[in-house]
Amino acid sequence: MILSASRRSDIPAHYAPWLMGRLREGFLCVRNPFNHAQQRRIGLSPAEIDCIVFWSKDPAPLLPHLSEIDRLGHRYYFQFTLNPYGPELEPGLRPLEERLACFVRLSQGLGAARVLWRYDPIIVYEGLPVAEHLRRFAALCGRLAGHTPFVTISFLDLYARLRSPLLRACTKGEVTELAAGFAEIAAGHGLQVRACCESAELRALGIAQASCIDRETIETICGRPIGARPDKNQRAGCGCMSSVDIGAYNSCPSGCVYCYAAQSQRAAERNRLRHDPASPFLLD
Repeated sequence: MILSASRRSDIPAHYAPWLMGRLREGFLCVRNPFNHAQQRRIGLSPAEIDCIVFWSKDPAPLLPHLSEIDRLGHRYYFQFTLNPYGPELEPGLRPLEERLACFVRLSQGLGAARVLWRYDPIIVYEGLPVAEHLRRFAALCGRLAGHTPFVTISFLDLYARLRSPLLRACTKGEVTELAAGFAEIAAGHGLQVRACCESAELRALGIAQASCIDRETIETICGRPIGARPDKNQRAGCGCMSSVDIGAYNSCPSGCVYCYAAQSQRAAERNRLRHDPASPFLLD
């Protein structure tokens, strides 16, 4: 089994003590996000869990616990999102410079192959036009070259709940110009660009299909084949293997304007009051 922690909430940033308590106790419980009456107990022994995939914009609170996770016998890697945005889009995050330092520290400790960079989602607006996106992307590539093997990109999906004057879908021309520019810039820094759930047209620009929960990466980390199958519950074009997500919607208080997993920062903060670090559920 592959554990995803988590597409629904930034567990490393906001719930590291809870996660460590569950790993020590050897189990946790999750609810079906669409039917809370359905509950599932997940065993967390290394014999049951092939690999943990940590999704985070700032996993600094989890870093002091990594040596214990190693001693418990778990195998893991990070999907680390670093975007060139400010508080207008990511109001709850630490300054980018501090998160860059966290990325580099994590890569130096685990190895570049276990810290994968996400530039996601790509949002074009008045304060960040295409040319500025390319400039900021180049600056990040310069800082992260050698600390990660590739960068996964995806363009904003404008879900119905996302209502902000800063958010709009990129035009086809913007997608092509940005994707081509990213591929060229990244190649110049020894990085490959992969696209998450994006059109096959990007492959002509030298951009491969992304697989965030990636069989090859996990088998390399584990040192053996795994029995995972493609995840049929993800969007079209997703190359991920099947995993069990242990997060909960409306629980991440970072307040990112583009977040699909939280109705609002207020709702997430309200739900966080239901969090008990000793509970087997993330939200009790």
